[in-house]
Amino acid sequence: MTPAHLAVENEDLPRLRELLDGGVDVEEIDGGLTLLQHAVDVEIDGHTQTGEPLHVDVTAYLLARGADPLASPVGGGVGSALHMALLGGHWLAVSLMEAFPAREA
Repeated sequence: MTPAHLAVENEDLPRLRELLDGGVDVEEIDGGLTLLQHAVDVEIDGHTQTGEPLHVDVTAYLLARGADPLASPVGGGVGSALHMALLGGHWLAVSLMEAFPAREA
């Protein structure tokens, strides 16, 4: 797992910020997932496993940094982060992603 994906996995926003400020691409792919897809997955898993309310800290941060909610890595097979959030019932993330303008190519 790359350092940025590890920061997402641990929901370590200070470390993620440091890595992105240092040049890591906000669309970095590891294990077939973008950072945003990974964040959505972690947030859904945390809610499912602990029963704690859903949150969107990492998702919101990555969107603010320009992550594309419609990006779907070739061979990833999981769909976009928006698709993952819809399927996982992560309505907070869906609302945030719909509020962010589409990223220009």
